[in-house]
Amino acid sequence: MTDVNFADQISSPTLREDCQPGLFEAAELLFFAYRDFISDPDEILAEFDFGRAHHRVIHFISRNPGIRVADLLDILRITKQSLGRVLKQLIKSGFVFQKEGPKDRRQRLLYLTDEGEALAARLAAPQCARIEKALSEISPEGRSAFLEVLYRLINTKDRDMVNRTVFRQSVTTGKG
Repeated sequence: MTDVNFADQISSPTLREDCQPGLFEAAELLFFAYRDFISDPDEILAEFDFGRAHHRVIHFISRNPGIRVADLLDILRITKQSLGRVLKQLIKSGFVFQKEGPKDRRQRLLYLTDEGEALAARLAAPQCARIEKALSEISPEGRSAFLEVLYRLINTKDRDMVNRTVFRQSVTTGKG
């Protein structure tokens, strides 16, 4: 792999004055990394005429079986109408099903069908492979720093919810 020396690239004519050297490039690298990170799932989603919102819904239901619609809305930060449209398509296509809450019948708890689980695994596989390859090319300290940077990019006020979502298998915010 070619070594990338970011210090040599700070003289870019597009460097904005309000960014310290290297930060503007870091932002651009995030754009390119995101573009490539989602490219494989985008191809898979196109087979079903689904988009990235479908991917995010499938991902978080897969990671949190029985997640409440209200909690999914908190995670995704999309409108109830947008989520409703995506859920309707996923349910109609046989990837998602919903149940009433055991104590509150107004709650809608979301689960993936076997087909939904298979799709979730298929979408995650190329992304996990991409991350695994990238991490294998850097030191353990670099891996730790990479995860720390990702975590620190998250708004401070959202970190508790992210901790519950990422590091535990259930999400509960107390909302119905």
